[in-house]
Amino acid sequence: MRILRHFPFELLFWIMALILLGAAKPGEHHFSLCPLANWNIWCPGCGLGRAISAIFHGELRESIALHWFGIPALLLIVYRMGQLSLLLKRNSFANLNYKED
Repeated sequence: MRILRHFPFELLFWIMALILLGAAKPGEHHFSLCPLANWNIWCPGCGLGRAISAIFHGELRESIALHWFGIPALLLIVYRMGQLSLLLKRNSFANLNYKED
C-alpha cells in the first residue's frame, strides 16, 4: 500500500493518453473535452491531439499541417514520462530499504 502513496498517477495519465492517441485515426474528428472547441470558438490547442496521433501513424507532414506544436508536445510529454519513471524507480528502491519498527 505504501507504493500507491508514492505512485505518480500523472505517469498513468500520460501513458493512457498516448495509447488512446495512438489508437485514434488522425484524420477523423472525434469528441473533444475542450469547451472552446465544443462552443465553436477558436482554440490555440485545437488539432494538437490529432497532430500527435498523426505522428504515431508516421504522417509527419499531416501532423505539422494539423498543429505545428505536435512534435514538440510529444517530446515534452515523453520527457515528462521519463522524469516520472525515474521518480517511481527511486521511490520503489527507497520503499524496499524502508524498515518498520
